[in-house]
Formats: sequence, C-alpha cells, structure tokens
Amino acid sequence: MINTFNLDCIEFMKSCKDKQYDLAIVDPPYGIGAGKNGFSTIGNNADGFAKRKDYGAKNWDEKIPELEYFQQLKRVSKNQIIWGGNYFLDHLGNTSCFLVWDKMNGTWSNADCELAWTSFKTAVRKFEFRWNGMLQGDMKNKQVRIHPTEKPYQLYKWILENYAQTGFKILDTHGGSMSHACAAHDYGYDLDIIELDNDIYEKSVKRLKQHQSQTKLF
Repeated sequence: MINTFNLDCIEFMKSCKDKQYDLAIVDPPYGIGAGKNGFSTIGNNADGFAKRKDYGAKNWDEKIPELEYFQQLKRVSKNQIIWGGNYFLDHLGNTSCFLVWDKMNGTWSNADCELAWTSFKTAVRKFEFRWNGMLQGDMKNKQVRIHPTEKPYQLYKWILENYAQTGFKILDTHGGSMSHACAAHDYGYDLDIIELDNDIYEKSVKRLKQHQSQTKLF
C-alpha cells in the first residue's frame, strides 16, 4: 500500500516509533538552488531544438536539512539510502557503501553522477541509466518529467530489487515526482511517502494514481 502525506516530514517522523521502518529511501534538498529558476532539464546535446521546461521558481532547495532531520530518519528506520549524501557528510559520517547513479550524459555540464549515502556495510554499487535532458535510457517508455530534480522510475526499481525485501515497510520523506512510489506500487511494498510543497504534491499524486490505474489494466 502507498500512503501519501502532504506535510512536514520532521513532524511526521516525530510521531513515529523507533525503527518503525525497515528502510528509508530519501532524496532531500542538496542546498544548490535547483528550484530557484525553474531549473531546465535540457542538456548541452539538445542543440537548441528542444524547448526548456519551466517548472516554476521554488525555494525548496535553498539549504540542506537540519541535523534533526537526519537524527529522526536514523531513529525511525533500520537502514537508510540518502541521495545527495555527498552534501551531508557532516551529518552522516563514514560508509562503505555509496550508490552511484551514472547518468551517461556525455558532455552535459551538470554532474555525471549522483551519489547516495547508505547505512549498508557492503561495497559501492553503480547503476547506469541515461538522463540527459530529453534523452533517457528507455526512450520507448519515456518518463514525462513533472519535477526539476526528478529521478527515473528505473533507478528506484533497481534500488528496490537490490536493497528491499518482501514485507518491508519503507519511508520516503521527500516524495517529489513520486517515481519511488510508482516503483514501490509495482513491487507491492508498503510505502509512506511525504511531500511538503502543495503544488508538487498534487501533481505527483495525480501521476501516481494514473500509474496505479494503468497497472490494473495489465
């Protein structure tokens, strides 16, 4: 079951029991101003033929979460996968297992990869999936973006396949586009997913419901 919440994630976690979740998979703000100017998703390879998508200016990525966020996250979950972990090392400490998402973006000026800090005591692992503006790793099932820092459905599918187990209850504190929720629905996981921004929440829940209705047909 997928449970969606439009509220503050810290207040939500304060109401949770210790180790209530088997796994937290989260993508908090990196503090790089990604939403400030609508954040275009067009890469250097677009050659000017694709229109830049305007998501609307937002201030949700002005700063990283406070220490309390990470403390609560570790309290309520047994293990954590935290995207943007390289921005939060002062709050997270050392780990042997970073997840590396290689975007295969060629000459795009943005980052070649994104890193997730994990609490797992295993080796670094890499997932390759192209995510370069309008170019995606699965063009036949192209994901229509609704969020400036949206991650692909296939990335969350890979995470769930490798780091979740049957019966797991999972937490996501920053739902964004709900790519995670769509993958969790397909795999039958119980997921509590939170998004504070009202506009983003409404769009993402609409996407999730559309995805759920489509999967019922098949």
